[in-house]
Amino acid sequence: MSARVGLVLRALQLLLWGGLSAEPAEPGGEELRRQAEAFLEKYGYLSEQGPKASSSTQLSNAIREFQWVSRLPVSGMLDHATLRQMTRPRCGVTDAESHAAWAQRVSALFAGRRTKMRRWKRFAKQGDKWYKQHLSYRLVNWPEHLPEPAVRGAVRAAFQLWSNVSALEFWEAPATGPADIRLTFFQGDHNDGLSNAFDGPGGALAHAFLPRRGEAHFDLDEHWSLSRRRGRNLFVVLAHEIGHTLGLSHSPAPRALMAPYYKRLGRDALLSWDDVLAVQSLYGKPLGGSVTVQLPGKLFTDFEAWDLGSSQGRSPETRGPKYCHSSFDAITIDGQQRLYIFKGNHFWEVAADGNISEPRPLQEKWAGLPPHIEAAAVSLENGDFYFFKGSRCWRFRGSQPVWSSPQLCRAGGLPRHPDTALFFPLMRRLVLFKGARYYVLNRGGLQVEPYYPRDLQDWGGVPEEVSGALPRPDGSIIFFRDDRYWRLDQDKLRTTASGRWAPELPWMGCWHANSGGALF
Repeated sequence: MSARVGLVLRALQLLLWGGLSAEPAEPGGEELRRQAEAFLEKYGYLSEQGPKASSSTQLSNAIREFQWVSRLPVSGMLDHATLRQMTRPRCGVTDAESHAAWAQRVSALFAGRRTKMRRWKRFAKQGDKWYKQHLSYRLVNWPEHLPEPAVRGAVRAAFQLWSNVSALEFWEAPATGPADIRLTFFQGDHNDGLSNAFDGPGGALAHAFLPRRGEAHFDLDEHWSLSRRRGRNLFVVLAHEIGHTLGLSHSPAPRALMAPYYKRLGRDALLSWDDVLAVQSLYGKPLGGSVTVQLPGKLFTDFEAWDLGSSQGRSPETRGPKYCHSSFDAITIDGQQRLYIFKGNHFWEVAADGNISEPRPLQEKWAGLPPHIEAAAVSLENGDFYFFKGSRCWRFRGSQPVWSSPQLCRAGGLPRHPDTALFFPLMRRLVLFKGARYYVLNRGGLQVEPYYPRDLQDWGGVPEEVSGALPRPDGSIIFFRDDRYWRLDQDKLRTTASGRWAPELPWMGCWHANSGGALF
């Protein structure tokens, strides 16, 4: 290839990945540089070997490679966008093949059919492949706060994604027999080397190994979820890591499931054309040569709902309400200490003594309220219900809407997709929580008070991404996330206790009224 064609290719690559401009660099100190170097070495952008004299040039080139693959402005500097990208949760497998893969694909635009076979060969070079098409798998363990049937359903669906578009077939191996692919959750260092040790929420969420070893490992301490936007979507991470166990490396295609930063579930198909080409180059097309219709990601947002009504062999009185064995979307409490717990299209009422109602449809009580609301709070001043989802909010007085239509919350400075809402008695205000921030609303309206949002550290010990918050009669506030709770002293604004809410808090409706024990 001539030098002139090479320059044209490089210019096209830069255009594809965000243009030639970049944010001004901001020096971050030696520690920041060291952390960036460690990240680039871990994910295959920077070699530990090479002449020391050119280390600055090597780092700049590595940053350029990372920016290019990440579709950021290519500057070679540790600007804000680059540093932010490095801290995003992602797969722990190296990106070493991503840049070369796109260079070959861009070359194909110029060389035409002659490089078509070369593009197919690049998938075959990604690693070893299985020399059979019927593969067994085993789910070794899973997070305790997620229901086993729902997790197994997500695993089956993740394998089915790949068998739909290839000649592969998968089956779940018995618990005592061998399995080709094993899916296991670990904490911290688990004998994969220090570079593969899990670091708790955020960072590398999972990693996997190419065929023959056939293992995928997941961080047990991550905030895993099987529904909507809250927490880390386990189904997407499962499907991605299974791709690695089949021999696929990371793809730089922006909407590929195999991109190093996990895909969000949406309207488009879960597997991109790049994913399909990759797996078919290794294992061929499905029998008959046709590809099964791919389903959009929005159909895989709530695996717990797939098992609704499945008793798993237990009677209703011993099984308890569904939310006790998984999680809930939102929770609030009224002035009579009556709980309202929301999940999917339904809600439960729990009286102050712990007696619980049957699940009721949301629309039965609050007409026009959508399913999967994200936050709810009852004003202890006037008893009005406030609901939040996405960028919209609703207000009801009893079952009657106060507003003729949902309000656009962003107009008042409220965050989109809040984690939870709380009526804070000391301030007599609604408070919204989102990630590491909280927002205080003015009285009777949906405007954020001046000097907010503020850092969550003001609420000493409360974790990020909580799913619920309730004021209690004893002056404490209970915060929820997954299967755990934190008790906060309202006067000191500091957590004083924590535990598992379903077996430890009888007023949550998860205790048997007669035996006095938890429904587990």
